[in-house]
Amino acid sequence: MLERLNQALDHLEGCLDGEIDMAEAARIATVSEYHFRRLFSALAGMPLPVYVRRRRMTLAGAEVLAGELTLLDVAVRYGYGSGEAFARAFRSVHGIGPGEARRTGAVLTAQPRMSFRVVVEGATTMRYRIVEKERFRVVGRKARVPLVHEGLNAAAAAHLESLDEQAIVRMKELADREPEGILSAVVHLTDSREEGAEVDYWIGAVTGPEAAAEELDALDVPAGTWAVFDNHGPYPSALQDLWRDVFTQWFPSNPYTTRPGPELLRTQPVEIGAETDSQLWIPVERGSIGRAGA
Repeated sequence: MLERLNQALDHLEGCLDGEIDMAEAARIATVSEYHFRRLFSALAGMPLPVYVRRRRMTLAGAEVLAGELTLLDVAVRYGYGSGEAFARAFRSVHGIGPGEARRTGAVLTAQPRMSFRVVVEGATTMRYRIVEKERFRVVGRKARVPLVHEGLNAAAAAHLESLDEQAIVRMKELADREPEGILSAVVHLTDSREEGAEVDYWIGAVTGPEAAAEELDALDVPAGTWAVFDNHGPYPSALQDLWRDVFTQWFPSNPYTTRPGPELLRTQPVEIGAETDSQLWIPVERGSIGRAGA
């Protein structure tokens, strides 16, 4: 899988001064475009379009400083139809406009070319099962929070603290199917899993598709397949490590790919660093190792 991902990145590298075809890159990686974008973001820590823009601006920056082409020629070469659009993209990466950079010989920011490799640092065993679920509904309360990869997510913790006792009692009454009890659900708004990317964060319970939410928010989830991971370790670091390992280790070596849907987490919050049992549900679909559904 990683070899094919690197081949896809080689393809993108060759297209930086032309039209980028993400679908073709995904085909080379032998995964769907949706999964290609999400897998890249999980591995690289940044969205794929951000990486492509930074690589383009790295190459464009060298040509701007070289002074052999006009700024408009450089803009067109790297896919921008106007000098203004190019200048905005250039400034977003380098913090300075191309004209000023050329006049002053400014020091620019470089995005190194990326490749993926496997580094084995110890034996990690992930216990999982595959579950087919009929459609269901998550009822609870949601908030928009940033992703945090290490340590406590203060915004998520504040959302949990904001819940009133009446809402919690009602969630417990409605919880009537697996995963049981009060849980959290993360709905990604974009393909990005970069630190700080916004997600919809739910605290709620899983119930039937026709259950009346009343004063609670409701998230309807279609039928599908789920990979369920059991975890035990210090809170919240063990969970954050599990999330990372699922996308960087489990998916590349198993015949499944992600599909759209909420990621469900059932855990018992404890003091930071204390041991706790958790269960993570990831929506998946069947593919094959290295060929996860185009």
